[in-house]
Amino acid sequence: MIQRIQTVYLFISALLIASLMKLTFAELSVNNELYTFVAKGIFNGEELIFNGMAIFVFIPVIALLHFITIFLYKKRILQIRIMVFSIVLLLGLFGLFFYFSYAGFDGAKIAFKIPVAFPLVAVILDYLAIRAIGKDEALIRSLNRIR
Repeated sequence: MIQRIQTVYLFISALLIASLMKLTFAELSVNNELYTFVAKGIFNGEELIFNGMAIFVFIPVIALLHFITIFLYKKRILQIRIMVFSIVLLLGLFGLFFYFSYAGFDGAKIAFKIPVAFPLVAVILDYLAIRAIGKDEALIRSLNRIR
C-alpha cells in the first residue's frame, strides 16, 4: 500500500536527507578567515581543509534506506526495523555535524545553517512513520483473528 501516510513521511524524510548533499551546513570563522562546511568537508574557498568523507558516505546511505523502505510495504516488521536503524544513523549524522564543526578548529565562531536541523526533522518523521506502520500491522493482525 504505497498510498499510506507513512509513505509520505518516509518520502519527505528521504528528500530532506538527500538535499543535504548540496546544502551548506555551517560557516566557520577562524582568525578572520571564513570556512564553509558542506557534505564533502570544510573548505576555505576551493581548498579542502578538513575531509568530510564520513558525512559524504552517510547521507546517501540514509537516503537510500528511506527509499528502499517505502517499497517494502508488504514487510511491515522489516520496515520498522530498518527505520529504527535509520534513526540511529540520523542521530549519528547529527553528532558528526557537531564533531566536524568543533573538532577542526580551536576557538572557531560557528554559524550553523538550517540544514543542520534536517536530520532531527527526519528523526521525527521516521518516528511518525514507525507509529503508522505499527498501526497497520496491528490492524492486519486483528483482521487475521476475526477469520
